[in-house]
Amino acid sequence: MWFRSPPAFYALGGRLGVEARNMGERETKLEVVDLHKRFGPVVAVDGVTFAVPRGEILVLLGPSGCGKTTVLRLIAGLETPDRGDVRIGGRSVLALPPERRGVGLLFQSYALFPHMSVAGNVAYGLRFKRIPRRERVKRVRELLELVGLTGYERRRPHELSHGQKQRVALARALAPGPEVLLLDEPLSALDAALRAELRWELRRILVEQGITSVYVTHDQEEGFALADRLAVMRAGRIEQVGSPEELYASPRTPFVATFLGAAVLWPGVLRRGDGGTWVEVGGVRVPAEDRGLPDGSLVHVLLRPEDIAVGEGELEAEAERAEFRGDRWEVRARFRGLPLVISTRRRVRPGDVIRFGFARPPVVLRRDA
Repeated sequence: MWFRSPPAFYALGGRLGVEARNMGERETKLEVVDLHKRFGPVVAVDGVTFAVPRGEILVLLGPSGCGKTTVLRLIAGLETPDRGDVRIGGRSVLALPPERRGVGLLFQSYALFPHMSVAGNVAYGLRFKRIPRRERVKRVRELLELVGLTGYERRRPHELSHGQKQRVALARALAPGPEVLLLDEPLSALDAALRAELRWELRRILVEQGITSVYVTHDQEEGFALADRLAVMRAGRIEQVGSPEELYASPRTPFVATFLGAAVLWPGVLRRGDGGTWVEVGGVRVPAEDRGLPDGSLVHVLLRPEDIAVGEGELEAEAERAEFRGDRWEVRARFRGLPLVISTRRRVRPGDVIRFGFARPPVVLRRDA
């Protein structure tokens, strides 16, 4: 799926009132410092460092096998790093067992106790904190109201839908009042419509409760919808950290550029002159966003569907594949041997010739980035 602009995916995903939150200087709640982890010959985590302020939702986004779940397990204490540190509230927690780190865990598998009621599952973690029964009952009632399950206290897990089970699992993770909540692809087992609904609710709850969270996903749409900041991972390393808008509009590496949204990269040479800044690609001039690169730089032109003005300009591409997406056709095409992704409301068939121009100067990246 591709996105017309960052505001579009925020509306889709339910970003709620970030402007109203204090996004300035905040206490750092979680610090991950130079984490390394190998499993035999495989380097799973290779020098990962980041910090999460109190109340922020940081999303670790990347393809399967890039190390993001291992980072989460290292924070939780389910794995031991070969090198590095994890600090919560300013103190190292490496010597502490998982149950004493002050973290809550929410995974794809709900892991609810089948013999316990909904209320019993939510209250389970409170039993180990020596909280009086009356306060436990009150806390469970408040949490079930928070996740929209008031009246479900006596039901057993087998009587719940998948979405309801995940809500119970969330309430259970929040019950002990964790300092940091870790979420490992908790919505991936749900169907698309339910995922969209629950991610909206999940973000609302995390924002309202002010919970410092690290959320792992390979789904870029989910990452855009949930994150205050994204950390894109590849091969055990973090490629770039920033707001979703920043990473989408100003990626620093070709991997980040092509991983976030539909995009292609055209190799070319940057030129400057009286006509402004452009890139010579395939014998044509492509207008380029001026980022201060010197004349003659070897660059990639990053082209997204929203950069292409269909039916305008003098360039022509041949459609290779077209998929109907309900409100548009997404077309994979070729221009002088170079790939192109086009979005259009007009029906397109393989072999059709599409005339196009550029709606705006595309982003350019150094080819050695």
